[in-house]
Amino acid sequence: MITLYGIKNCDTVKKARKWLEQNEVEYRFHDFRDNGMDSVPLSDWLAAFGWEQVLNRRSTSWRALDDAQKDAMDNGSAATLATETPTLIKRPVMTKGDETLFGFKADTYASFVK
Repeated sequence: MITLYGIKNCDTVKKARKWLEQNEVEYRFHDFRDNGMDSVPLSDWLAAFGWEQVLNRRSTSWRALDDAQKDAMDNGSAATLATETPTLIKRPVMTKGDETLFGFKADTYASFVK
């Protein structure tokens, strides 16, 4: 089963959901805000990919962090901050079994969902 994680009003998440629906791909959507962070495998993502790939360093939420927080960032602090502020997570995140994909690109999604 494919799960798409994100925030429903995020433009990139909207594009991903539209692509999945147009391509008749069944998926479950988990909204970080509406459904909470308890069941999000954030620690698994951080362990597998590192905070540099999991966090969106172009986001407004990242820019709102002070320099000390950014300089001291590691997987542990990323887990704490992303749980408190899910908008720090690069969106969308799509999982299928033990595979995980960050962001949205139609050609990458086409390969991933096969």
